[in-house]
Amino acid sequence: MALINCPECKREISDMARSCPHCGYSFEKMKFCKFCGTKIPEDSIICTKCGRQVEYTNQNRGIVINNVANSSAGQPYMPVIRQPKQVDKVVALILCILFGYLGAHKFYEGSAGMGLLYLFTFGLFGIGWFVDIIVIATRPNPYYV
Repeated sequence: MALINCPECKREISDMARSCPHCGYSFEKMKFCKFCGTKIPEDSIICTKCGRQVEYTNQNRGIVINNVANSSAGQPYMPVIRQPKQVDKVVALILCILFGYLGAHKFYEGSAGMGLLYLFTFGLFGIGWFVDIIVIATRPNPYYV
């Protein structure tokens, strides 16, 4: 066992170490988890932070770690991940201030049911309209619905 210098912090460490104990620099090839974005070792199948399966095992037989396989197609089961709609805060706030009593901001966010409710009740009799102005103003930009 020999000592080497860490390329990041320049301190001496063992040549058997997988990462530097001082600065955390990893000597392994890394990749990013496609679900949470954490750096994980390149040969990982499961993310060490979020615990989700990032790679499939044995592509030929369709075997996956969570024991779910699509036997009819012979390919591993691939879950469908729905991305939430990204909404611009400034646009939603302007729509809410100008046309909130008609539910314009609710239609913009993709809530057609609430938009119709606001349309027929004039912004829930003005109370919902006023509350929505405050709620939208305090949200981060952009926000997800």
